[in-house]
Amino acid sequence: MIIPNKLKKGDEVRIIAPSRSMKILSGNGILAAKKRLQDLCLHVTFGRNVEVCDIQDSSSIEQRIEDLHDAFTDKNVKAILTVIGGFNSNELLPYLDYELLQDNPKILCGYSNITALTNAINEKCKFITYSGPHFSSFQMDGLQDYQTAYFKKCLMEEKPFELQPSNKWSDDSWFIDQNNRIYKGTEWKVYSNGSAEGTLIGGSLCTLNLLQGTEYMPDTNECILFIEDDELTTPETFARDLTSLLQISKSIKALLIGRFQKRSEVSEKQLHFILNKHPQLKNIPVIYDMDFGHTQPIMTLPIGGKIRVNTKDMRLELIEF
Repeated sequence: MIIPNKLKKGDEVRIIAPSRSMKILSGNGILAAKKRLQDLCLHVTFGRNVEVCDIQDSSSIEQRIEDLHDAFTDKNVKAILTVIGGFNSNELLPYLDYELLQDNPKILCGYSNITALTNAINEKCKFITYSGPHFSSFQMDGLQDYQTAYFKKCLMEEKPFELQPSNKWSDDSWFIDQNNRIYKGTEWKVYSNGSAEGTLIGGSLCTLNLLQGTEYMPDTNECILFIEDDELTTPETFARDLTSLLQISKSIKALLIGRFQKRSEVSEKQLHFILNKHPQLKNIPVIYDMDFGHTQPIMTLPIGGKIRVNTKDMRLELIEF
């Protein structure tokens, strides 16, 4: 598995919109996100179609493909960040030039609906992609230090590092009102104990499952799965989506689950009820309420990278990313 070159000071980062358009962001939000990346000494540029916006808040397949191919072929661009998630990045998969991408491996980072794109490219091109902040995520004020710290550790540094919980988290529409936020204490929780080392595969559960039965689905056998879902999931939809994924994932080594949004109503009781249905999950490490997904803040994780997990001392270490 190829590891893309890490970002250095002065490197160019291209912003593209493979799903929803940047047009849905506020002007002040765009400026704030751009400044935060510039504060990391990164040079920010934008795809030419990034603000095209149709009736589904997106742009045409051709326009999105053009921006993505341009970003990968431009030798000055060292990393690609997605604007935001959405619903339709999987529309691009049959039209991507995977040989072109494989010849120009570089950092591609986003989460949520971008899971379809990052996992497909990882599978077809055999280089690590990243589940982490969108460009729009850098608008956020509170909890930004945690998010940026792990963005830097994973994308700008070389040394293996441990993953630690944020001391606070929030599940709110921070982009509407950043000044009146409600924070909670946090901890990661263990459903079943154990230790494991393996390849990380995952992201948004419902989006990853869109790849099943296609040539774009990564091999989840013997991997360490990390999954999460947004406020639109329910206990019932999460249960069936997890079942579907586990049915094609033989002998996974561990399962990491991102924290659920309150609106989803996937409570701890509901989650335990769902996990109890799967005997294979009782014999491997399973950790939940982790800091990735649709609550804030989130860490950056390498799709196709390597991780060690040990629940005894809650030690999670990224060793290849």
